[in-house]
Amino acid sequence: MLEDFFRPIFSWFYSPSFWGGYFPLYSANSFCAMTMYGELVPVGGGDPIPLMKKRLRVGRREGCDIVLNYGNVSGHHCLLEIEEGYWFVRDLRSRNGVKINGKRIMVGVRRRLDPDVELTIAKHKFDLRYNPTALGAYGTPPQDEQLDDMFQESLLDRAGLKRSDKDKKK
Repeated sequence: MLEDFFRPIFSWFYSPSFWGGYFPLYSANSFCAMTMYGELVPVGGGDPIPLMKKRLRVGRREGCDIVLNYGNVSGHHCLLEIEEGYWFVRDLRSRNGVKINGKRIMVGVRRRLDPDVELTIAKHKFDLRYNPTALGAYGTPPQDEQLDDMFQESLLDRAGLKRSDKDKKK
């Protein structure tokens, strides 16, 4: 009886509105609802990483949404984002790359991550678990980014370098 009296108070104290951020509360008796868009489950064991936002930067730096504090993970390694109910990944010019089911993706090219796919960030493997229908997916899944779009601009432009006046005259 007394437990029923205090449950709303503790749920409010641990709620995101109290702290101003994401702080999910899970317990056997109650659940403080936060939107979770899926989770990354480490292959071989470990705590799952909840995906709490629709766009997440993964890397070693503290400013990333998901921090993987390993030497072989780049500071800003990859970007995870949802489009039409499906997760996508983009390699942000990382040194050790990103793999989907063991196949490395090209740097800068966005690839769709279907449910229960194995995502490898550097040498760290995760199973991505989510439900596209619950995230608003319907009909045909969105397609991966096409390589044709990538080759429409020059390498200098893609690298963020500007041409000198000498190069423009040639």
